[in-house]
Amino acid sequence: MAIDERFQHPQYLIRRKVLKILGGAFHVFDPAGNVVFYSKMKAFKLREDIRLYTGEDMTQELLTINARQIVDIAAAYDVVDARTGEKVGALKRRGWKSMVRDSWIVMDAQDAEIGSIVEDNALRAVLRRILGELVSIISPQRYHFEIGGQPVATGQQNRNPFVYKVTLDFSQDMMNRLDRRLGLAAGLLLAAIEGKQN
Repeated sequence: MAIDERFQHPQYLIRRKVLKILGGAFHVFDPAGNVVFYSKMKAFKLREDIRLYTGEDMTQELLTINARQIVDIAAAYDVVDARTGEKVGALKRRGWKSMVRDSWIVMDAQDAEIGSIVEDNALRAVLRRILGELVSIISPQRYHFEIGGQPVATGQQNRNPFVYKVTLDFSQDMMNRLDRRLGLAAGLLLAAIEGKQN
């Protein structure tokens, strides 16, 4: 089955849904400002369970992102294509390193390490965790994605203190080293857990 064309855009904007009380919900926009995906994190689950759909009606599920363990500072998340059941890859937090500065391992479908996602600057990361929103407004989080030592994408938090937004930019990945499904899953995970370490 061919990969959905909605996964072919060079940039995406992930926006947290306003006034969502239970769980988490996000709209994902393409570069033209069209909603291309809707994501929902199930409430009251012991393990994080995030779903990506074609729209807010949630009739067609595209991806599942599930934590392997209930509570783990080095949690691994499997990313599965919901239509085929194929594992796309996995994302794993780097344990204690992520407590100070977000750091992730990107893995392929066989759990072999193929890349990383790292928060921009250690000092700013520590200040964000200590001082919270003030530093995030002045210096929003920025993430660098690498596959095989090559930069493939960036994630940039928006400065708006009221609505969480993150822009994913895959335009530097000319060789398509990073499966966009895995890249979007990473962006949703970063958005879903943002603030938990503050």
